[in-house]
Amino acid sequence: MNNHKSTNTPATTSPLFVIVDGSSYLFRAFHALPSLETTDGKPTGAIKGVINMLLKIRNTFNPDYIAVVFDAKGPTFRHDIYPDYKANRPPMAEELAVQIKPLHQIIQALGLPLLCEPGVEADDVIGTLALQASKDGINTMISTGDKDFAQLVNENIQLINTMKDQNETMDADGVFKKFGVKPTQIIDYLTLVGDSVDNIPGVPKVGPKTASKWLNTYETLDELIQQADNITGKVGENLRAHIPKLPLSKDLVTIRTELDLPTSVKSLIQAEPNKTELIKLYETFEFKAALAELTPKTTDTPKTQKHYQCILDLATLKSWIAKITANDLVSFDTETTGLDYMTAELVGISLSIEPNQAIYVPCGHDYPNAPSQISRKDLVDTLRPLLENPNLPKVGQNLKFDKNVIKKYEINLAGIAHDTMLESYVLNSTNGRHDMDSLAQQYLNHQTTHFEDIAGKGAKQKTFNEIDLEIATAYAAEDADITLSLHHAIYPKLSKTGQLQSVYEQIELPLIKVLSDMETTGALINSELLAKQSADLDKKIDILKEQAYEMAGVEFNLSSPKQLGEILYDQLKLPIRKKTPKGAPSTAEAVLQDLALDYPLPEIILSYRSYAKLKSTYTDKLPELVNPGTGRIHTSYHQAVATTGRLSSSDPNLQNIPIKTEEGRK
Repeated sequence: MNNHKSTNTPATTSPLFVIVDGSSYLFRAFHALPSLETTDGKPTGAIKGVINMLLKIRNTFNPDYIAVVFDAKGPTFRHDIYPDYKANRPPMAEELAVQIKPLHQIIQALGLPLLCEPGVEADDVIGTLALQASKDGINTMISTGDKDFAQLVNENIQLINTMKDQNETMDADGVFKKFGVKPTQIIDYLTLVGDSVDNIPGVPKVGPKTASKWLNTYETLDELIQQADNITGKVGENLRAHIPKLPLSKDLVTIRTELDLPTSVKSLIQAEPNKTELIKLYETFEFKAALAELTPKTTDTPKTQKHYQCILDLATLKSWIAKITANDLVSFDTETTGLDYMTAELVGISLSIEPNQAIYVPCGHDYPNAPSQISRKDLVDTLRPLLENPNLPKVGQNLKFDKNVIKKYEINLAGIAHDTMLESYVLNSTNGRHDMDSLAQQYLNHQTTHFEDIAGKGAKQKTFNEIDLEIATAYAAEDADITLSLHHAIYPKLSKTGQLQSVYEQIELPLIKVLSDMETTGALINSELLAKQSADLDKKIDILKEQAYEMAGVEFNLSSPKQLGEILYDQLKLPIRKKTPKGAPSTAEAVLQDLALDYPLPEIILSYRSYAKLKSTYTDKLPELVNPGTGRIHTSYHQAVATTGRLSSSDPNLQNIPIKTEEGRK
């Protein structure tokens, strides 16, 4: 018998069954934890959040039986009985949707039983398993953040929320403390309150306090309905008017506990993990700590000897050019003073034609006592024929940036044959990051030197022209060398896919030139019109502020969630629709939109936020980003960020102009 250990749960000799509400945790990991959100093209945060939570549960409780339950795709029986069920929910974010399949793969590789039953919700599968276990005298813990499961709590069933500090647990007393009603009254409580997220109609103006007060007085919903004529005021009118709708709401909030499942509780035992599959998945999604546990470091692996050379004179460079021209592929990379392709100056160029060998040709290192280097003009003139030669294939990592940089020096890069960033992206768009450092770790098991390692961090970070040549050579030459090795590692995998290879060669590679031309040409804006719009928005914002102050009866910072929460919930006593992960009433946009249907101040706040964002993000900001040399805005278009294959845009984001509103269209 396993020994179950928890600081929050008494030790017991009875079997323990842990059921994990996977869908609830996945959603919360993606939306509720800022550190796990996926906004940088690395859509793995929710996966990591859920897996870390699962491992925490497994290691803390060591259960005899365990199951991880997810919602299946498609409608359920609740949609059959109420077509508008969950109609208010927006479509699942694409960044979240792409994480579901790999998350399931990792869970199965860990040996954890995974359940996903079509036609019903995860709640119903969990409810059925929990009741089965309870009837067999098995202590059951449902790991969830969903309040609906409080209806299942009994002497054998507890809830645990591992996203709360110290594993917040809830027994029958805990249910009463939180909701003001007993577990057996939760269904009636949820029926009265309703659920705006799931679009379940309750009784208008009836919140948690009123619902618990009624149920403490009348015990059941049925008895409350019998005594409805005794409920006075507007809330009594609402109750009587909505009695016909209450049976439907009750049916929707009731968790089914008698499903005919293809598995039994006692068959839900953790199997041996598939170590080979886990290592592969951990490498793919950069689970570094977990990977280190599975793949202990060895000290007897010999290091490959690298041969990197710094070229300081034209004669040596020209001899290398002869070797490069005779080759069938050259890896090419630029080093610059910054990451803005329009303002960055060329500091040096690195080239490689065979693994473990590369050269770096500096031209702009200007730190005190820096060695004499080939001038930038001589370097450009000497390399132009090689770089513009369409018959000499080049490979690089994000070659669009390099193409943009050297375009300033009147070099039109030709012969782009491969780009390792795009190879990785097309091969597997959900494969975490596609930067060189991450790819080197994944495909070559090589830890590259990071820029911060040689330049420092923060305000004191050096630019590349300030880096000592010996250090710069090792760093820059490695970039060209590793890029060549990555191509040899990734492209054979891509070439076996057929259709993906076609996407890579016929769409992504030709797009480099198109996007490069778009970026360097830039977008023309009318700064004068935008300035006028900013002034107009200022006036509207001031009017909205005054209206908000009048409604609140006090001046406050409309941009402060804390102050806004105090006004809405403490002062005006508006109903709390949702709470933040830390337990504060939410002032998120979706919540305000819901409240705005019945209350004027949330509507004012939403308008204020819309105008303030337009002003700060567009009408004020865009003119500041105009390049003084071209008079245009130069964004960056990213091919290897969005997991769905679409482009993204940054600095500034020109794909996100808000045209849905009248002010945005202006």
